[in-house]
Amino acid sequence: MKGGIPVQIKQGSVVKSIAGHDSDRFYVVVRLEGDFAYIADGKVRKLESPKKKRLKHLRPTKTEIDLEKTATNNKLKIALSDFNSEGTLT
Repeated sequence: MKGGIPVQIKQGSVVKSIAGHDSDRFYVVVRLEGDFAYIADGKVRKLESPKKKRLKHLRPTKTEIDLEKTATNNKLKIALSDFNSEGTLT
């Protein structure tokens, strides 16, 4: 990461996929397991069946989401809507 302190990926982190058919989409990390993160967006990837993705294929943002407050797919989808809209934030 250029300048500053690098952002770590952890549970609740909003991340951007940089590889695969879902590249350039934003997700939240549901859980971590070794070199993998399980990610969901509440729309394509539901909380009940998160996508397993290698950490090297994800880029963290500075945003974190409280998973307890966004415990449903609809709330998660709304929380990520600003990121996954036409004018994506970086």
